[in-house]
Amino acid sequence: MIKKEEVYKIGMFNKPHGIHGELSFTFTDDIFDRVDCDYLICQLDGIFVPFFIESYRFRSESSALVKLDGVDSAEQARMFTNVDVYFPVHFAEDQPEESLTWNFFIGFEMEDINHGVIGKIIDVDTTTINTLFVVEQEDGEELLIPAQEEFIAGIDAENRIMTVSLPEGLLDIEAIEDEDC
Repeated sequence: MIKKEEVYKIGMFNKPHGIHGELSFTFTDDIFDRVDCDYLICQLDGIFVPFFIESYRFRSESSALVKLDGVDSAEQARMFTNVDVYFPVHFAEDQPEESLTWNFFIGFEMEDINHGVIGKIIDVDTTTINTLFVVEQEDGEELLIPAQEEFIAGIDAENRIMTVSLPEGLLDIEAIEDEDC
């Protein structure tokens, strides 16, 4: 059985394309093209299920048409409409750090060298000009931490811990904003 901590989200299947079972796939990480792994993982009814890739072709920098093995009609492909697509962490861990995307770090514990454990990275926000880690603290509050390489002091992929050295006052700003609300 595949566990949530063994995968990370790389995109979503949108809708069938054509009549032969191809799926429109919007992705945030093209690791499936860079790594020798012949399957993707979908979350269906709360269970992570692997599906072998028969073929794929890129349509743009963030979309592709994917044909899954055993999905041979538009009707079968419709089952995958709006289904999240994941990739196995252990294949990504073998990649050089500079080739990883920010989404790889979802699920990592974030620790600051001065403040200790900050929380768990639960999402990556790319809706603004600056990419942000969404970090959930123990009390359930969410912090937005800039995803900047210069803030990362170390990565322990095996234990899924990111150590950061945040600029002085960044965490204090978050606390002040919370008080003002």
